Amino acid sequence: MSDFETVIGLEVHAQLATRTKIFSGALVSFGDEPNTNVTPLCLGLPGTLPVLNRQVVELSMRMGLAVGCTIQTRSRFLRKNYFYPDLPKGYQISQYQSNNEMPLATGGGIEVVTADGGTRFIRLVRIHMEEDAGKSIHDEPFVPPGESMVDYNRTGVPLIEIVSEPDIRTPEEASQFVNRLREILVYTGVSEGDMEKGHVRIDANVSIRPVGSEELGVKVEVKNMNSVRNCQRALEVEIDRQIDVVNSGREIIQQTMLFDPVREDVRPMRTKEASDDYRYFPDPDLVPIVVDQPWIDRVQSQIPELPAAKRERFESDLNLSQDQADVLTADRQTADYFEAVIAVGVEPATAANWVQGDVLRTLNEAKIEIDQLRATPAQLAALIHLIDNGTISANVARKVFAEMASTGDDPSDIVERQGLVQISDESALETTVDELIAAHPDEFARLKEGDKKLQGFFMGQIMKATKGQANPKIASQLLAQKAQ
Repeated sequence: MSDFETVIGLEVHAQLATRTKIFSGALVSFGDEPNTNVTPLCLGLPGTLPVLNRQVVELSMRMGLAVGCTIQTRSRFLRKNYFYPDLPKGYQISQYQSNNEMPLATGGGIEVVTADGGTRFIRLVRIHMEEDAGKSIHDEPFVPPGESMVDYNRTGVPLIEIVSEPDIRTPEEASQFVNRLREILVYTGVSEGDMEKGHVRIDANVSIRPVGSEELGVKVEVKNMNSVRNCQRALEVEIDRQIDVVNSGREIIQQTMLFDPVREDVRPMRTKEASDDYRYFPDPDLVPIVVDQPWIDRVQSQIPELPAAKRERFESDLNLSQDQADVLTADRQTADYFEAVIAVGVEPATAANWVQGDVLRTLNEAKIEIDQLRATPAQLAALIHLIDNGTISANVARKVFAEMASTGDDPSDIVERQGLVQISDESALETTVDELIAAHPDEFARLKEGDKKLQGFFMGQIMKATKGQANPKIASQLLAQKAQ
């Protein structure tokens, strides 16, 4: 057991799902040619004025309400001053929380599971709106050695920054927090949440203190955590580093560290700035944001059932296991697909098995999202009904589903076209069973003597002989009768 307790606060930047930027009409688009989605405003040219994108406010409010924040009826944008090549104006338009200024949303929080099986409520300080900076490019093949280039396409992309209180105690809790946060961002349509495209980026403030102490230690910021796994690993590495520093008699320095996911270590980037270093002051080009209650109520009504509530309902109302509920609610589209299947009269447990199994396996193999799957929920329900009424066997159904996923054809059409109707005629199946008994007399003799493993051997032979179309229940009964 460690002599130290870890204290972690996270700052999660989420890119909002808007078509255009926060203060200009330039497109928000990933992967385009550098410096093509820009306007004079994005480039910080003199004489340009920002105009706030209303959808940015609505999406930010939606996220705030989804995690229990209080929406401030009046907030405003500030200029956060710092100098870096990818920040063309020399300042970032953002929000901050102080005695004089309030961000759009304050309070709220997210619950995580602790190592002992309990729960911990991670409080939020605020959710505020801001613009993204550009992207400095250093290591690409087209960049001359020793030089850097800047792509301003990302400049002005709308972000929310979600700032937690220092309530997180372990790297595992931090990864849970980010996972839950990302789920809500995607469920509510606030963000696409694609971490590979940088839609969710994580910074952490980490400190250690003796177990039982109430005083916070010197905090170190860790950046460059572009996945949930990297977040957890980076925190583990930094915590070990801080413990080694203290145990060796040295002092922890307040600084910003970069995580290297290849080498799995952290290295100093710069000394940590304080809020005073940014010289915040109100942006004179932007009026305060005034939000009234009817607007808040309208945004509240747009929030769908959230993943935690959906998981609880799947377990309590549909009698699904925790593992099933976790898989089915991992993203909203999968949950919607599952619910559309059971809406057509399929038992929840059966639908869950199909979605968890063949549906998700097909998506993984084809590397597509569920809304790109050609087999619709209604078609999957129809396929399951063909099994229930004895038209096809479960094994044949999997072949039919693969064809449905490839072509989008109805299951009944595929069954008819390929002649896959289940053989339930006893006389026809009895002939097949008799032929197989005659072909394998030694095995049948051992089956009669009680070797139960040979039941599976003969059933396999029956299915092979009938191309999987034999009714397994009838075939098994016939085999058992002849083995008596």
